[in-house]
Amino acid sequence: MKTSAPRPDPRLWLGLLLFITGMVGVVALVVTVLPQLVDGSAGVPALWVVSLASLVQGALVVALAVWCGVLLGPKVGLRAPGFEAVAFSRPVLAALGPQILPGLLAGGVAGIGLFAIGGYASPAAVAGVEPQFTVPLFARVLYGGITEELLLRWGVMTLLVWLAWRLLQRRQGVPRAGYVWLAIVASAVLFGAGHLPAVAVHLETWTPEVVLFVIGANGVFGVLFGYLFWRYGLEAAMMAHALAHVVAWFADRIVTSLQ
Repeated sequence: MKTSAPRPDPRLWLGLLLFITGMVGVVALVVTVLPQLVDGSAGVPALWVVSLASLVQGALVVALAVWCGVLLGPKVGLRAPGFEAVAFSRPVLAALGPQILPGLLAGGVAGIGLFAIGGYASPAAVAGVEPQFTVPLFARVLYGGITEELLLRWGVMTLLVWLAWRLLQRRQGVPRAGYVWLAIVASAVLFGAGHLPAVAVHLETWTPEVVLFVIGANGVFGVLFGYLFWRYGLEAAMMAHALAHVVAWFADRIVTSLQ
């Protein structure tokens, strides 16, 4: 009698699926932004060396975030229903359905907010700076909408919620809403701070106003995406984040064409 091979742990498929998805954004950023930064810069290694190092670093960070989410997410009720449906052979549309409307609505609002903040509410020190590199829309969608959500929400936010649940609640019941909100805000602040290096490339001098603006403006969106992750699932946060970049990009093009 032939014995069928044991089915691999679906969590491994979930982790692999999330890792590959996150790396798409890393690759998009590496191939679009790094050539602009490295080209003609003195004392910088060859482009292929910098690209390879960036890909390896990105892979390690994405893998760590994916591992945290896959291992700790189910313990604290944080999920990626769509990805889990694929990994566990469940109906994907049924898993994504409850997330689509919240994700689209939040993405539309966030996109208008992103456009307004970037175009009209930036400090003079930021608004008057000529960008030294451009990030194409598809790279913003893939890295911002997918990879950043994997890193900050699936990885960091899940870890923070689990730590509060493990250390403060002694693993009793579901995580308290207050602890989840602390994790949402903390991961949003880290999300905002993560944008400082990109701004630093464009600025010669820093001021407290600029630092607070970069962290605060991006942090607001991080709170929104964290809430979506908590209440609906990772895909809702991804949809909102990705759509925000699309809406902001089109709004900017429309306004520019009218001027």
